[in-house]
Amino acid sequence: MSGLSKMIDRHRKAQILIGAVILWPLFQFQVLSFPPVQDGWSGVERVVAIGDVHGDYGRFVAVLQSAGLIDPEGNWTGGKSHLVQTGDMLDRGPDSRKVVDLLMRLEGQARSAGGDVHVLIGNHETMNLYGDLRYVSAGEYAAFREANSEKTREDLYRRYQEQVRQSAPPGGAPAFDVAYRIKWDSEHPLGYAEHRREFGPTGKYGKWIRSLNTVIKIDDTLFLHGGISPKYEAYSLRQINECVRSELEDFAKLPGGIVIDDQGPLWYRGLAQGDEKDLQSHLKTILDNHKVKKIVIGHTFADGAVTPRFGGQVLLIDIGLARLYDNKVRMACLLIENGRPYALHQGKKLELPSDSGSDFLRYLSQAAALDPSPSSLQTRIAKLETGLGAATQK
Repeated sequence: MSGLSKMIDRHRKAQILIGAVILWPLFQFQVLSFPPVQDGWSGVERVVAIGDVHGDYGRFVAVLQSAGLIDPEGNWTGGKSHLVQTGDMLDRGPDSRKVVDLLMRLEGQARSAGGDVHVLIGNHETMNLYGDLRYVSAGEYAAFREANSEKTREDLYRRYQEQVRQSAPPGGAPAFDVAYRIKWDSEHPLGYAEHRREFGPTGKYGKWIRSLNTVIKIDDTLFLHGGISPKYEAYSLRQINECVRSELEDFAKLPGGIVIDDQGPLWYRGLAQGDEKDLQSHLKTILDNHKVKKIVIGHTFADGAVTPRFGGQVLLIDIGLARLYDNKVRMACLLIENGRPYALHQGKKLELPSDSGSDFLRYLSQAAALDPSPSSLQTRIAKLETGLGAATQK
């Protein structure tokens, strides 16, 4: 990201936080605190890790079923397996609420069976909490509509008018005429007020998300949404998790904090996109500090298949599950059995590639053969074949 882009991004986030300060008091929330949460597990024989869902409930359910974790009624059948969802359940797709409700239910069912469900915080979860709602879809608001939504929105508008007048913005309060109200209603559809209430600190979803971890360790693997940058490489898991949780409990801590930092664990893309040679020393520091062999991340599009980097020390699992992007069928997740990672592609276990050349081509070709035709992987395969052919001719 260029210096100008970073400046614009910081300005955008600042404007969002200013808006949150105006709207936040209208919901009469109270700040909560949470006890330390377990962030490490050992002796886990089977782990299934799924990347960004973005409100595509149907595809999410299909992946869970392909991994043997749920039955047709959506109940846990994974036994002692551990499910890790690396964040970004929310935004863009219409069925985020159904995704969250399913995960909340599976948490209890899995633990009763001796397994576990670990839902991690992604940047889109935090955006929904602190008020950056640019990616909330119409369907997501509609999922919160109630019989009294018209009255609830009217009450919110009146409280909003009072709050704006009391805050005395530069240039004075707006006219609050018919044109203003039409625009305001378009930006606050029915279900908006209920959505904000339920994502508040005492709301069903807000309280739950604030209790989640940002990064966890299972045996020799770290799981998180974006990645760990050099800026935070010395932080312990507990420090990262408590910093994020603290800022989400008190939005006054967000500016200059870890949650909205583009180098923070929710936004950083270096491990997914950066030069591997340049970052090798940094990666080694992370692995050594946390005594792990690999890191699993979502957030950055892995173009249709679980993708290893750094010789398999970093595994990208945001395969573009949600159909909202181009309606192509992408269905894959990471499977770790007795410490060994595999791709579970369209329900079939595949050996991950040992290199970025011929074995990677083998892997992508196997995965593409499992996809409905035409596979979204065909472009990647063609580019790789061209590159390998050129290298052979040299």
